[in-house]
Parts: sequence; structure tokens; C-alpha cells
Amino acid sequence: MTARLLDNASVTARVAAAYARITEVDRPEVWITLRPRDELTAEAVELERRLTEGANLPLAGLLVAVKDNIDVAGLPTTAACPEFAYPAAESAAAVARLVEAGALILGKTNLDQFATGLVGTRSPYGAVRNALRPELIAGGSSSGSAAAVALGIADIALGTDTAGSGRVPAALHGIVGIKASLGVIPAHGVVPACADYDAVTVFAADLDLAVTAAATLTGAEPRDPRSRVWPADVALAASPRPKVAIPRPADLEPLSPAYRAAFADTVATLRDRGATITEIDISELLEAARLLYDGAIVAERYAAVGEFVSKGAAGLDPTVAGIISAAGQLDAHLFAADLDTLAVARAATTALLTDYDGLLIPTTTEHPSIAEVAADPVAINRRLGTYTNFCNLLDLAAVAVPGVPTADGLPFGVTFVVPGFADQRAVDLAALLAGEPEAPLLVRTGVPLAVFGAHLRGQPLHWQLEQLGARFTGEITTTDAYRLTALDTVPPKPGLVRHGDGLGAPIRGELFLVSPGGLGRFLAELPPPMALTSIELADGRSVIGFACSYDAAVAATDITEHGGWVAYLQKH
Repeated sequence: MTARLLDNASVTARVAAAYARITEVDRPEVWITLRPRDELTAEAVELERRLTEGANLPLAGLLVAVKDNIDVAGLPTTAACPEFAYPAAESAAAVARLVEAGALILGKTNLDQFATGLVGTRSPYGAVRNALRPELIAGGSSSGSAAAVALGIADIALGTDTAGSGRVPAALHGIVGIKASLGVIPAHGVVPACADYDAVTVFAADLDLAVTAAATLTGAEPRDPRSRVWPADVALAASPRPKVAIPRPADLEPLSPAYRAAFADTVATLRDRGATITEIDISELLEAARLLYDGAIVAERYAAVGEFVSKGAAGLDPTVAGIISAAGQLDAHLFAADLDTLAVARAATTALLTDYDGLLIPTTTEHPSIAEVAADPVAINRRLGTYTNFCNLLDLAAVAVPGVPTADGLPFGVTFVVPGFADQRAVDLAALLAGEPEAPLLVRTGVPLAVFGAHLRGQPLHWQLEQLGARFTGEITTTDAYRLTALDTVPPKPGLVRHGDGLGAPIRGELFLVSPGGLGRFLAELPPPMALTSIELADGRSVIGFACSYDAAVAATDITEHGGWVAYLQKH
């Protein structure tokens, strides 16, 4: 992210460029409320002052578009229904966290009304046209947010995702959409669609920025009863040799021919970059997806805004109103039965994905025109959610990224799906597909762990770190206070012991990030004479690392002169 940080004088210039771009593209349907330019310029001047004084603002000067079902203090929240509008007294937690990090809010974007839809046309404020081909849909419900990024106006946009609204618009614009595990980005200040399955999402033009923004948003929020934190044993990395599942051919039948070919090309690219690909049966996931609209779970939409919809406001979209009104007629026992079905499906999904780093799926089935959606609004919308609707129902995380474009040059999107809290694995797989040398960190709760022997990469016990989801972060060297010995163990391993400054030599090793729970498990299973202790590194850091008992080291062969375990093995 450091390459994106702005020099102090550039923030006001970026604001000016954004408003010039808004005028240039002439897409008024993207916005429901656009903040006055002079107001944002004044905030940019204040931000420049704070930066000059040394403020630490990781998102300094980045411009944000916010979906208009998310509160921004001082602006109306409409959820794309004029009669529903209310002035937001405070910002949603996600918005506040972006602002605290130095981002500037441009305004509120258009959406499928009450976040009900995947097309971006269900709004009295107008159908949002695709940023690349205006005759095509932008995708919904976060249509305006995705278009604002794809048009080069906003650096970051916030959306929401219940059925795929943070992923389908990303796919149709060739950008990135991050839908984290439910609750890790709090939904405080969001007009609910289905409260138990709503997620705040992030759009950006590339993976690095999307993940950086999403990481800024994570964390517990007392005002959101459904908010969650990363668990103690959270996965911190995909395998260095990732195993990726893909749908079997029968599960890809809903794809248009162009999308089917693009998916095959994308899978081939991922395979060429080192992933092992296995076809699996995802029919149970696809069946669970239907519960979101065709089952009783849709009653949550009535619980959210049904009372308002029942009053028949003039600005209601007829398709949206019909879906929400019908949801109020469902029997409670049907809702309970669907919850039981989902519990069974979640367990089956966990078992299905256990042996894989992630599941790669097409994000959506096709890219229809605005005219096609107008002629058949319900059936097309249902198809677009084929590969997205099950995700939140089954407590899965997803990272939507561009795949190989279609033959006619249109964007084609794919999504890496992982179990809840395995988000970093999805990010790592997305980076592999994109050909990026290093994946950005979404999960930042790891504990540094230094290893010097059998747990090094390529050594016989390294699999234990992989099993814990540990993340390699680089090679390290100790200060000259340490000596290294060759212990008589199975498998062979060295013992590191501190003797005092200048009484040893710099010893080479590797540094990994391990989850707090993983570190505890590691320590509990550590055999004697090994121990974990504080290790002083040559760069001034102190980290937890492997050492051994002093008596074991004294009885072993001193190999300090080799400077490291691998160098010793190469000569013996």
C-alpha cells in the first residue's frame, strides 16, 4: 500500500480530478447524493495539514463512494427509495473507519432498491449503466459503487452483499470485490436486507487496495450484535502448493457459452501458476442458494423493511415491492425448516471443502443488457445469483477478481470461496491468479515465529507450520549472541541458545506469522529439549522463536561456524 500513499500537496488535486472525471463521464445515475466540491476540498486541505504534522493515515486522500443503504453522517440515506429517506445522524462503523484512516467520502451511490437485486436497474433514480459498455447492466445491488470505481472516479467504494451484490458488479466491471466472513466488517449503520446474512463489502480496481481497505474495516463493533472478530486459530495463508476445487461440468451448465470458455481459460491460467485443480460436485451449494429468495429465508427482507413497503410509497420499485410484500405471507414453520436445511448444508460444505485451499467458481452466469433485464427482470436476476446466493447462507467468505476476459473482450469475473474466517486463503489464491509475487494481508492478527531448523521451508517438519496456516514473511538473522548446535533427535534438528552479546555468531533462519491459537497449540505439542523464547534479531526486533535447553546444547555438537542449519546440512 505504501506506493499509493499521497504526498501532502496532492490531496486537493485528487479531489479536483475526481470532480472533473464526474463531469467528463456524465453518469448522473451513479449517484444519489454527491457532496459539494467545496466541502470536500475543505476536508482535503485539513487532511493535508494533518499529514504535514505527521499524522499516521494509511488511506490518506483516497476517495470513497458509499452505497446509499450505508449511513454517512450529514447525508440522507435513501436505500434508493425517496420516501424512505432519513438524515443520518452518525456514520456507519465502516464509513467512520475509512475516514479515521484518512479517506474522503465523495457521496452516496445508486443501488437496487433496498439492496434487493443483482441487476442495478431497480431504482427510481435510474438504471445504472455499465462503466465499459453503457447498454449493458452494471450489476447490483451495489451498482453505483462498482461503477464509480470502474469509471475512475473513486479509489474505493463500499457496497453490501447478501446475495452477491459485492461480487456480481465487480465481475461485470473487471474490478475486485471483497466479501469477508460475515460480521468481521461490522454492518452497523446499514439498512438491513436480510440482517443475518448482510455483509459490508469493498470494491477497488486492484487486489492490493481492496484488501488494504477491507483490513481497515475489520474489528468488533459493540453496536452491531452480529459483529465478529478473527478467531484465535484463524488461517493466515494458503498452501504454497494450493489445491483448488472447481465445479464439475454439470454444475457449469448455467453459464453462457462465452463465460464457459472464459472460465476454462481462467482455470488453465491458475493451473499454470502452480495450483492443483480438482473437479467437485457443488450441487448441494447451488441447491442451498435457492433458499435465499425461493425459500422462507426471504422473510428477513420483510422483517427489515416490510412495514414501510406495505404502505405503498410512490417511489417503490414494483419488482422489489413484490418480493418483499410476498415475504410477509410466509409461515414461521417454513422459516424454521429452512434454517435446519441450512445447518445441514453448512456442515456438508465444510466437509466438501476440507481438503482444498479454496473453491474457484464463476462469479455470475452472463452479462445481460439493460433492455434484456427490462424484458425479463426476475428470471435474469435469479440466474445472475446462481454462484453467489449460497455464500452468506453457508457462512463462506469470498474474493471476487477478474478472470481471463471473454473472446469479445468483456470482463469475466471469478470468485475464490473459502469457509468462514479462511479469508486470507482466498486473498492468496486471488493473488496467485493475478500473478502477483506477494499477496496483501487481510488478516493481521498473526504472531511472528522464528524458526532455525527442521521447521524451515523444505525441511522435514515444515508441514506442521503449513497445517497451522502459518505465513512465511521472510528470511532473518539473529544478533551475534547465539550459538547453534546439532541435536541428536529424530528427525535431526539444531538447538539455538543465547550465550551473550558477541559470544556467538549471527544465525540464519526464517520468520512466519502464526495465529495466536496456532502458536499455543505449537507450544503445547513441543517436545523436549525444544522451547519457545524471545529471540533477538539483527534488525533490532525481538520475536518468539525456537531455542533449546542449555544442557541439551552443551551435550550436542557446536555448529555455529556454519551460520545456519541448512548450510550445515549441505556440508554433512
